[in-house]
Amino acid sequence: MRVVFVHGACVKDGSWWWHRAAELLAERDVASEAPALPSCGETGEPTSLQGPGLAEDVAAVRRVLTASDEPTVVVAHSYGGIVTAEAAAGVEAVRHLLLVSSYLPEVGQSLSSFGGREPAPFLDFDPGGGTFTVRPDALAQTFLQDCGPDIQRQAMAKTARQSLAVLGQPVQSAAWQHVPTTYLVCAQDRGTPAELQREFAGRAGSVVELNTGHHPFLSQPAAVRDLVLSL
Repeated sequence: MRVVFVHGACVKDGSWWWHRAAELLAERDVASEAPALPSCGETGEPTSLQGPGLAEDVAAVRRVLTASDEPTVVVAHSYGGIVTAEAAAGVEAVRHLLLVSSYLPEVGQSLSSFGGREPAPFLDFDPGGGTFTVRPDALAQTFLQDCGPDIQRQAMAKTARQSLAVLGQPVQSAAWQHVPTTYLVCAQDRGTPAELQREFAGRAGSVVELNTGHHPFLSQPAAVRDLVLSL
């Protein structure tokens, strides 16, 4: 068994965001990896309104998923659920999807399908540059309030300006409709309210709830490890 972690929006270095859970899984001989998402600037291409966008993210994740026939659990976080919906479709090695405070889009839905009328107050948009990111002054208290100060400080260096192109690009597949799927509700999440997560979770086959913020793999990695192993 292996785990592929697909990180959320406006961050880079998915291996860092996943590292606390990854280390605990490695102790149980479960390997994991975190693909780089081009729309977050992780592959060197400048981010802009023209992209790279969802298609490039899907291709990057799909390359990792199809590189091995080892049974795979995909852990998709937040925006990562949009990417995974298409990237995991039809990949035989993928045996389970774990969606963490995430989205389960129908075919034709995009990230913007789940947004409100007004932009989220914790986001910083640059229409001229074609990018968006998390406001530095909102990161810790919105997304990492249940993590220690060291994690909060390190996370500041792991944010990224992401291409606005990803907002409106619809998914072409919905892997969660065909692959066993578990939704992890983060009950203390200040970025994606628990009530909204529970609506998304209604599309999943099973639901688990933890009393955590937006990043349970950082704040409660043992609980996430145990959940992954149970799948």
